[in-house]
Amino acid sequence: MAKADKKKYAGAASSSKQVAAEKHLSSVFKFNTDLGQHILKNPLVAQGIVDKAGIQPSDIVLEVGPGTGNLTVRILEQARKVVAVEMDPRMAAELTKRVHGTPGEKKLDILLGDFMKTDLPYFDICISNTPYQISSPLVFKLINQPKPPRVSILMFQREFALRLLARPGDSLYCRLSANVQMWANVTHIMKVGRNNFRPPPQVESSVVRIEIKNPRPQVDFNEWDGLLRILFVRKNRTIAAGFKSSTVLEILEKNYKTYLAMNNEIVDDTKSSMLEIVKEKITTVLRETEMSERRSGKCDQTDFLRLLYAFHQVGIHFS
Repeated sequence: MAKADKKKYAGAASSSKQVAAEKHLSSVFKFNTDLGQHILKNPLVAQGIVDKAGIQPSDIVLEVGPGTGNLTVRILEQARKVVAVEMDPRMAAELTKRVHGTPGEKKLDILLGDFMKTDLPYFDICISNTPYQISSPLVFKLINQPKPPRVSILMFQREFALRLLARPGDSLYCRLSANVQMWANVTHIMKVGRNNFRPPPQVESSVVRIEIKNPRPQVDFNEWDGLLRILFVRKNRTIAAGFKSSTVLEILEKNYKTYLAMNNEIVDDTKSSMLEIVKEKITTVLRETEMSERRSGKCDQTDFLRLLYAFHQVGIHFS
C-alpha cells in the first residue's frame, strides 16, 4: 500500500472511531452545556487546530477540556506528552478508555478538576476547545504563568475572540483587548461554524493563536489592570469623567496613603484634605498628559503606558 493511501486509510479509521465514540457517549449520558461541553466533531478542523500549534517531538502540551479526546489523540501523535485537564469525571473516563492500549496511553496524563484551581506543571504549548465560562480567566492564567507557553491555540466563542483581536476605535475594543494585547500577540486562525460541534452551541466560534511576549513588558500586571478597570468602565466617556467616581477616588486615596507610609513621606493635609490632594494630582496628570478629554475606546497601549507612568511619578497607584 502506498504511503499516501496508508495515511488516508489511517485518517478514515481514526474518523470512524471518533464517530463511534461520540455515538456511544451520546447514548451513555447527556453533554452538560452549562459546563461548555460542545464536542468538536469535524476531524478536519481538529487536525487543523493541532497542525497550527507547530508541535515538536520534545513538546509537552497542555489541553484544557479534552472531552472525548478528538483533539487529544491527534496531539498525542506529535507531542512527547499531553497533560489534559478535565472537570467531568465521565469525560475523563471515556478519554482513558479511548487511548487504552494505544501508543499514546503512556504519554497522556489526565488531571481531574477545575482548570482554574489546578496547579499546572510545565508545558510548552496550550491547546483548548475552551469552555465559554472560563474564556477570560483561562487567558489570564496562561499569561501569568511563571514560564508561559511558547504558543497557545485556543477556540472561543466568536465574539470573545474578536474582542481579543479588536483595535482602538473598533466597536468591540474593550479592557480585555487592551489588557491581553499588552502581554501577548494575538492572531486569528480560523472560523468554526456551530455545526462542527455536538451538540451545536448557540453561537459561532473562532480559533486564535496567542503568543506571550518574551521578554515580558516591565510593567506591574496589577497596576496596569487596575488603571484599565477605571478607564474602561465607560470607554466612550472622557477619561477625566472616569476619575470623578467617588468609589474610584476612595480607592486611589487609600492607595496614596499606603504609598506615603511605605516611603516614609509626610504630606501637609492641614490646608487640604488627603482626598483633595489626590483629586488635584489626578487633574494635573490628566492635563499634562493631554488625556483629560480623550476616550479610552480610542486609546492605544502607548497612551495608557504614558498615563500610568505619569500617575506613578506623583505617587498615584492602582493596586
